[in-house]
Amino acid sequence: MRSMRLFLLLAFIALIMLLETYGFTVETDRQALLEFKSQVSEDGRVVLSSWNHSFPVCNWKGVTCGRKHKRVTGLALGRLQLGGVITPSIGNLSFLISLNISENSFVGHIPHELGNLFRLKHLDMSSNVLEGGIPASLYNCSRLQTLELYKNHLGGGVDSELGSLTKLVTLYLAGNKLRGKLPASLGNLTSLINVSFKDNNMEGEIPDEIGKLTQMESLDLALNNFSGVFPPAIYNLSSLEGLSISGSGFSGNLRSDIGNLLSNLRELYMGVNYFTGALPPTLSNISTLQILATEYNSLTGNIPLSFGKVRNLQVLSFLGNSLGSHSAGDLEFLGALTNCTQLQQLDVGGNRLGGDLPTSIANLSTNLKYLILSRNHISGSIPHDIGNLLSLQILSFKGNMLTGPLPNSLGKLSDLGILSLYSNRMSGEIPFSIGNITHLGKLYLYENSFEGIIPPSLGNCRYLQEIDVALNKMNGFIPQEIMKISPLSYLSIQNNSFSGSLPNDVGQLQSLVILSVAHNKLSGKLPQSLGKCLPLEVLYLRGNSFDGEVPDIRRLVGLRIVDLSNNKLSGSIPGYLANFSSLEYLNLSINSFEGRVPTEGKFKNATIVSVYGNKDLCGGIKELKLKPCLAQAPALRTKHSTRVKKIVIGVSVGIALLLLLFIAFASLCWFRRRKKNQLINNPAPSTLGAFHQTISCGDLRNATDGFSSSNLIGSGSFGTVFKALLPTANKVVAVKVLNLQRRGAMKSFLAECESLKDIRHRNLVKLLTACSSIDFQGNQFRALIYEFMPNGSLDMWLHPEEVEEIHRPSRTLTLLERLNISIDVASVLDYLHVRCHEPIAHCDLKPSNVLLDDDLTARVSDFGLARLLLKFDQESFLNQLSSAGVRGTIGYAAPEYGVGGQPSIHGDVYSFGVLILEMFTGKRPTNELFGGNFTLHSFTKSALPERVLDIADKSILHSGLRVGFPIAECLTLVLDVGLRCCEESPTNRLATSEAIKELISIKERFFKARRTTRR
Repeated sequence: MRSMRLFLLLAFIALIMLLETYGFTVETDRQALLEFKSQVSEDGRVVLSSWNHSFPVCNWKGVTCGRKHKRVTGLALGRLQLGGVITPSIGNLSFLISLNISENSFVGHIPHELGNLFRLKHLDMSSNVLEGGIPASLYNCSRLQTLELYKNHLGGGVDSELGSLTKLVTLYLAGNKLRGKLPASLGNLTSLINVSFKDNNMEGEIPDEIGKLTQMESLDLALNNFSGVFPPAIYNLSSLEGLSISGSGFSGNLRSDIGNLLSNLRELYMGVNYFTGALPPTLSNISTLQILATEYNSLTGNIPLSFGKVRNLQVLSFLGNSLGSHSAGDLEFLGALTNCTQLQQLDVGGNRLGGDLPTSIANLSTNLKYLILSRNHISGSIPHDIGNLLSLQILSFKGNMLTGPLPNSLGKLSDLGILSLYSNRMSGEIPFSIGNITHLGKLYLYENSFEGIIPPSLGNCRYLQEIDVALNKMNGFIPQEIMKISPLSYLSIQNNSFSGSLPNDVGQLQSLVILSVAHNKLSGKLPQSLGKCLPLEVLYLRGNSFDGEVPDIRRLVGLRIVDLSNNKLSGSIPGYLANFSSLEYLNLSINSFEGRVPTEGKFKNATIVSVYGNKDLCGGIKELKLKPCLAQAPALRTKHSTRVKKIVIGVSVGIALLLLLFIAFASLCWFRRRKKNQLINNPAPSTLGAFHQTISCGDLRNATDGFSSSNLIGSGSFGTVFKALLPTANKVVAVKVLNLQRRGAMKSFLAECESLKDIRHRNLVKLLTACSSIDFQGNQFRALIYEFMPNGSLDMWLHPEEVEEIHRPSRTLTLLERLNISIDVASVLDYLHVRCHEPIAHCDLKPSNVLLDDDLTARVSDFGLARLLLKFDQESFLNQLSSAGVRGTIGYAAPEYGVGGQPSIHGDVYSFGVLILEMFTGKRPTNELFGGNFTLHSFTKSALPERVLDIADKSILHSGLRVGFPIAECLTLVLDVGLRCCEESPTNRLATSEAIKELISIKERFFKARRTTRR
């Protein structure tokens, strides 16, 4: 009886299990999957077409079932281009062990019903668009071994309950928006082998409990906001083979025994942090090391020669540190690395390495693909045997002091894609063998002293995308062969001595975006085929002798910058240019254009259009100040009598007019001779009584040696500036001679006199006097005399590569000097805007208008566009002072000026913000890098704070800052001030008084940090 009961009980249990297996729960799986399919986007359902009642569930695509009970145990739907949301019914697949929906486009939240899958071991939802947090219920899946949720939009923190998943082997949460601290409970996951929290917003210090994960082989904490020193707990993880903590905010020195403690490392990434001190020599004790990358830190000292014994080394990157001492022994490590036969990438750019480039560099591994020694202080020449490095793909020695020619053996490097040697002192001719580098994509040789021609053999480089040989001493014709390189998108040969014409085949360059041939000796007519370069955005042809009419380029609607100035072009201005929506700058000045200037479209904006120096132009908007066009005469009637009648009348009127003109001309000549005799030695006094000292045109002529080019300092929109010695006062001054042929020059003269006559500030260039006279030809003469600034303009200090060598500063500006200059400029703006007797808007603040005195104190100059504000009773006078309606310079002018906004202090603040960004990034707002919505402002904003060192002017990073100085923090604070000053909305911009306070506060931090590092 008892055994019968036991039998019945077992039979009942078996029946229940049978029903569960083949009854309700199998159907439950089917319904759960059909519900999942119903939430998939329509395109994705086609992929899941087998999911229907015609097929057993276990035969559906991506479905795996158990052998005995036929329940769904696996769902593999990765890379099927599925979209939609994940239905909560997924939690009904109670036998599920593995779920993979990676690399799809699922959106929405992770359903908390996943927590019901207590058998789940492998969960992969990576590379989708999931958001929200990691559901707490997921931590109920205690059998999980693999949890991969990387590359989603998951936010929130990481709960301490994560520590309950004690069987986890792989944890990948990278590429999300997770924040908060890493939980100490991670230390409970002692089975972990692979962990990645890369690219999140995690913060705080790494918990010591991480040190318990002694089986860990791969740990990736890169691209977060952690703090503190190199995590001490990581030194305990001796089993680590891969460690990445790049861009995570760590600081301090590395332990000297790191190589002994982490002796199994194969890959070590520590770049973009704040590490200081020397490279630990024990790193070379890691015999398994293949990749060592410590770029963009503040490491100092020498690169150890012992790295030469790490035979498996493949990648060595010390980019952007302060390694070396500008001395001859800095490059000895290169000889040692010749033992590393597996080396593929060597990058030591942006350091302080000095000495001559050793010939041993040609003996490095033949597997070497990247060789980068750029932005150091390396001298000497490139070894003749550089062609031994047959696998090279990138060769960059830019920004050094290399001399000598390009070796012929470069032609052996057929796989070379990038050759970057710009900003050196190299000379000689470009060898014809360069045409053998058939995979060459980018050739940067600008700013050297190369001579001779561009080798026609360069046409063999069919993959060339960019050629830049600007700022050299090259000559000859532009080779026709280059015009056949179809991928070419960037061609710059400006500032050389090329002659001949622009090749007719230029239209074959169907990928050309930037064409810059300015400041050469090119001539002839521009080819009609230029209009076939449809992607063209920048056309820079100024400073040549091109003649004839502008070819038909109406199809080049993407043009942003067009500069045809200083040529001999003629004909009418193409009216279709008015409709180029992308056009940001059009300079047609100093040519022989004639006829009517359009008034519609882009020609409505005088800040982006320049047409001065074309004497036969007329019309245009009033701000261009051109002569009016004569009304067109009505068409002649066809009747013979009417035509004869008009001819007779016309001839009679013409004779009368000629007679009157002759009389007027004779009277004018008599008057001029009389006036000349009166004024040549006794000039008319200034109309502005504030200037008591008088000076004549003759005095200025003598003081400048006849306005000799040897005394030329510079030129601006309305005049030319000369250095002069006034013998009567035994004083050196700067004389700005106005070009009165330039429209608006007289009004600029009046504006400057009116603005500066009664104001005084230590950071203003002092206007000593003005000259209003008649020159020796009887023409009006106007000049302004200022105190002389021996250190020139801020512009030449920020961009010395654009200055003639004789005027080039001997060094670069330090961080402190730039801070001081920004404070000086802000102080004078605050004075002009608020503390002056009457508010003044400068309207043209830019580096070329900021001058530097003996001790590099900034002096703001050039008030030719200044406007006196709030003087309603003098509105008509102020209108006269407006300089042709131009309110600044492209890139520096506030955006509201471009749509007719009136001058204001907010406009000056915007220009000041741009000035700060340029001072500390080293990039002009008109840099070719920028275009469309990508501006200097957005370029800077996108980099703060994590990548501030990437965008900073590199000369700041190597200008004597001590080890430990928080340069990244200082630069971030300064650039943030600049960003807030040049906000698009005027009302959102920082007041100058607030800017001064913040800049002074940053300066105080500078001194405090400097004192700390000195200790």
